[in-house]
Amino acid sequence: MIKELDKDFTSLNEYISQLNPSKIFILVDENTHNHCLPILLPNLETDAPFEVIEIEAGEENKNIGTATQLWEIFSEMEADRKSLLINLGGGVVTDLGGFVASTYKRGIRFINLPTTLLAMCDASIGGKTGIDHQYLKNVIGTFALPEAILFYPKFLDTLKFEELRSGFAEMLKHGLIADEKHWNDLISVEKIAPQFIEPFIQRSMEIKNEVVTKDFKEENVRKILNFGHTIGHAVESLFLKKGNLIPHGEAVALGMICETHLAFLCGLLDVDVSSVIISKIKRLFPYIDISEFKNAEIMDLMFNDKKNEDGNINFSLINGIGSCLYDQKVNAEQIILVLEFYKNMGD
Repeated sequence: MIKELDKDFTSLNEYISQLNPSKIFILVDENTHNHCLPILLPNLETDAPFEVIEIEAGEENKNIGTATQLWEIFSEMEADRKSLLINLGGGVVTDLGGFVASTYKRGIRFINLPTTLLAMCDASIGGKTGIDHQYLKNVIGTFALPEAILFYPKFLDTLKFEELRSGFAEMLKHGLIADEKHWNDLISVEKIAPQFIEPFIQRSMEIKNEVVTKDFKEENVRKILNFGHTIGHAVESLFLKKGNLIPHGEAVALGMICETHLAFLCGLLDVDVSSVIISKIKRLFPYIDISEFKNAEIMDLMFNDKKNEDGNINFSLINGIGSCLYDQKVNAEQIILVLEFYKNMGD
């Protein structure tokens, strides 16, 4: 179930009442503890005992160490299989919380309350949970669906501009792979601000959910959601390894520029369409200097991507605005051309 929360959180309370959990755990990070928990708690009505668990904010904490700490807390607090975990946070909290819930005692129930645009439109939807390991993003994880995804657009008012822009990249991706009107609506917004973005959040969530519903385990069409991520994730992982994190959405924007140009090189897009897409993304997102990374370093990480098979790099590439093909095998020479194309954009 994906639903917008009413301002008094009635739908959340009704849903919790139906689930009748033995205990409730609310997972937050420092940011959502300060900005979002004070909105949730006064509106939470339940007879079940509940505990708030806080983790440190940031992608660097989405790891096995934090997961182990959470398993130990669940054990100490005698969480059972009728317990409920509420993930109140962005993508790190929903990814990590979902992973811990889906593995503790072979699975306890969880609800996602996404608080960032990125989590609302992408990370909280689709049942992919995961943690990073050895600088590889989401390399350990499960497929596990939350009981519900309940979003509250007013949480967006607590975000910095950079976080909004990061989520906006995933919304643009949804338009490029599945809905030309959505893309056109988004690139026409006056500016990236909650009041201008809010009308389009539900559509982005629907696109993600429609694709996932067709292919939960990512055996075919769900792969189109990886557009922009094959190169984007590799670059993001290199910055993570360096200890210099970049926002996920900015890495995806870089990836979409590169993979749009790749689609052109593969004959899937004509030069006019690819140029328009690239110019629109460039206008909205900052250039990321990747000149310090060798092409071979980036490609090594792409070969390690869990979506690859038999030593081939599989891409999802758009063949028009609103249309995408998956399992497009691309050779190393074309990838090097694309990386050089991006590096030269910064000159």
